[in-house]
Parts: sequence; structure tokens; C-alpha cells
Amino acid sequence: MLKSQFDRNVVVNFEIQELIFDYVFSHLGIASEGSVDHPLVLTEAPGNPLHCRQMMSELLFECYRVPFVSYGIDSLYSFNHHNLQRNAVAPHTGIVLSSGYNCSHVLPVINGRLDAVNCKRVNIAGSQAAAYLQRLLQLKYPGHVAAITLSRMEELLHEHSYTAVDYQQELEKWRSPEFYEREVHRIQLPFSGKVPGGVVSVEERQERKAQQLRRLQEINARRREEKLHQDQERLDRLLAVQELLEDGLLEQFHKSLVELNMDSAQELQSYIHKLQLCVEQGRQRLQVSRPIDEGDGVGLMDSPVSVSCGVALQPVFNLAEYHQLFVGTERLRCPEVVFQPSLTGEDQMGLMETLQYVLDRYSAEQQETLVSNVFLTGGNMLYPGMKQRVERELLAIRPFQSHFKVSMAARPSLDAWYGARDWALQHPAAPGTEGWVSRQDYEEKGGEYLSEHCASNLFVPLKIVKPAPSVRSSEPSAPAAPQQPASVATVTAPSDVPMVTS
Repeated sequence: MLKSQFDRNVVVNFEIQELIFDYVFSHLGIASEGSVDHPLVLTEAPGNPLHCRQMMSELLFECYRVPFVSYGIDSLYSFNHHNLQRNAVAPHTGIVLSSGYNCSHVLPVINGRLDAVNCKRVNIAGSQAAAYLQRLLQLKYPGHVAAITLSRMEELLHEHSYTAVDYQQELEKWRSPEFYEREVHRIQLPFSGKVPGGVVSVEERQERKAQQLRRLQEINARRREEKLHQDQERLDRLLAVQELLEDGLLEQFHKSLVELNMDSAQELQSYIHKLQLCVEQGRQRLQVSRPIDEGDGVGLMDSPVSVSCGVALQPVFNLAEYHQLFVGTERLRCPEVVFQPSLTGEDQMGLMETLQYVLDRYSAEQQETLVSNVFLTGGNMLYPGMKQRVERELLAIRPFQSHFKVSMAARPSLDAWYGARDWALQHPAAPGTEGWVSRQDYEEKGGEYLSEHCASNLFVPLKIVKPAPSVRSSEPSAPAAPQQPASVATVTAPSDVPMVTS
């Protein structure tokens, strides 16, 4: 019954979003009556639809009555925080590779502003990797399907997985038994070692087992007796029909054959022979399957069972080992889906292929500038070896003897918050300040309005062009012509935005 306010990385269910805001504000200790009297910095998805931003602004201004709100992109906040920490000269230029829970993004930044036209999204991230790990382990351990939950797989993914610098070469290493024993991780699932019904002694277990064997013997004996009785009755009937033939009563003999659904005397003789064998074998089995002694053993099914009176040594079953998961190649196969989405059946480019596609849209000089500051951020970039893998892929993509630099966020999951905090402290909320949307802006310019800043989306307003009103002439009107349909409003946009007409 879990529900999310997100559709991928875009907020669409605002009833649940309101519950999330209630939880956040109450735990932050905001106790103002009827409103949240604090400016708010909120992250949104790259290229967030105007309708989603409009609904979010309406929720914040109308329901919580916040005085100011600022919208930005989390990975750009992290990018700016990283540049601020290393004292880089503004404006910053680079390319951001962000991978979170639902999506991954390639975001080029030129002169401190997002180049929104060339941003690209890959619909593979941490949630798909966790679901892939869950599917692999459920197929590997069908007895523990209920215990292999998605939340447990997410924890296992972040604590035990790593990114292979060379995927195929790393898989070859796992073929070695020594390497497997050294690198495999054993995950202990929760289990209960208590025996239901209390502790049972060895004597009680032997007595219960003997009772079960006796009951099985009695059931099998009754079934054999019933089957032997049925076979004997059928054999007597067939022998009576054969006596008719021996006595020369051919008419009654042929009538009896028809009733038995037989065609000839040879077929009757064959059935009699088979039934005689079955009856004889049934009598022998009844004699053999009788109990040898009251306290020893019993014959089960069709063969006697010899039971030893000594103490039988039973193999010890280790319940803890049965509830262990051996995570081997899954440690590197699951993070690999970011680079090879085809592993999960997705028909789309990987993160590095998308990066190459974005770079090809720029000139050679711009490409050199962008790859000189490749920045990795997001919770799905926390795997060990991720930076080395990106450097290896870039070395294969870029021309010979070209230069590039890859840097990783200090805290990929938290640097977005630190970057938003830095921006808010540098730009205090005030009417007319860059990046802040006031309540007056919301009422005058609409909920979709966005005040751009260094970490925000590009605001592309849609302009509705209304038809000019017709001017009535003072001269006598001409004969009425057939009425034409009224003009329909046309929605226009800048040249890089598709035009929508109605």
C-alpha cells in the first residue's frame, strides 16, 4: 500500500506531497499558527513541467502561505558547492553526471548557467539496480523469495556492491574458485531457531516416528487386501467364462465375451494369466509387509525395511547457513546497469553513451572546456570504482592525447543540501532578489513562474496571443454573408520550444 508523490523524478501526486511537507515542517519544529513563515528552497527535476511547478507553488503559497520560494536543481547545487569548496573562479563551466534514485542526467553548464537545450535524461538509476538485484537473488534462492525484499536489496546494494573498471575482465576473475571464495559476501537473513511446541526429547521423537510407521503399515495393508480381493473376484469371473467354453456352451460364451468387451478366447486367456500373476504377487506382498516385531520396524510400501536397534546418527542441519545469501557477481552486475541498461531489458543508451551524444552537439573547443570539469554526484554514484570507470570510459570516448578531469562530490547524497544552503546564505530572500519568487510574483505572474539563478531550470513562458477585436464601420452594412467560425487562440513559444495550437 506504499504510495509515492513521484512519477519517476517529477512530483505529480500533491496530496501525498502535502503529507510529506506536514511531516517535514513538524519535525523541523516550525510551530507558527496557520502558516510557514520562512523562505523555502526547493529542488525540482531538470526540465520540470510548468504544470508541476504551478501545482507546487499553489500548494506552498495557498496552503502553507510561505513568503518566498526558490526552485533549483539538486545536482547543480552540488556542482556549485564543489566549485566553492575548491575556490574555483566563477562563472563555472563543466558537465554534471548525476544519478539518483529514479533517473540519471547529463547536465552541461556553460558560464555558470545550465544549457537546458542539451540536457539529457537516462531512465536508469538506483531503483532499477535494486530491482535487478532483487530479481537475480530471488531466482538464485527461490526458498527465500519473501525475505529478499526491495528495501533489504537497496541496503545490500549500497553496502556490498562496486563498479568494475573493466566489466568483462572483472567477470573473468570471478570464474576462479579462489577469487570467488575470497570476494563473495555472505549475507545472513533473519530466522528463528525455536522449535514450535517446545523441546521434544529423543525418545519422544522415536516413539512418534514408530507410531507413524505403524499407521502407514496398517493403511498399506488394507489397500493391498482390498486390491487383492478385487483382483480375485475378477479372476473368478473370467475363469467361469472360460469354463463355458470348455463345456461347449458357445452361445453363452460369446455373450459373456461381449459383456467383458473382449474379442476372442486368446484375449480372455491373456487377461486370466495377468490376473493370476497379480493375485500371486499381492499375496506375497501381504506376507512380507507384516511387522517384524512390535518395537522394531515395519515394512513400507512394496519392500521390507530393516530397522537397526542402535542409535542412528543423523546429519546436523545448520539453520543459520540455510538462511545465508552468497552475493558474488551480483556485486558488480547491478551497478553496471547504469552503463549497460540492456542488462535489465531497457532499450536505451547508457550514461556514457549519452554523455558522448551530448558532447557531440558542441564544437571541439567547447568540448575541451566541458570535459575539463566532469563532476559526479548523486546517491547512485557512491559505488567504489565509479570515478575510475568514468575516467576509463572518457579515455575511450575522447580523441587521442586530449585532456579531461573527473571529480567526485565529497558527499554525493548530501552535497545538494549543502549547495542549496550556500546559495540561500549568499542570496537572502527579499522582493526582487534573483532566484526568489515572492507571493506577489505568484499572484501576478502565475504559479509556473520561475526566477532564474545559477542552479535553476530555464524558464520558458508560454505566451497566449489573443485575436484583435474587429472594428465596426459606421457605413451601412452590406448584405449579411454566411457566418464564419470564430478565430481560435494560438499558443506560441520561442523557436526552440514546440508550438502548440488548438
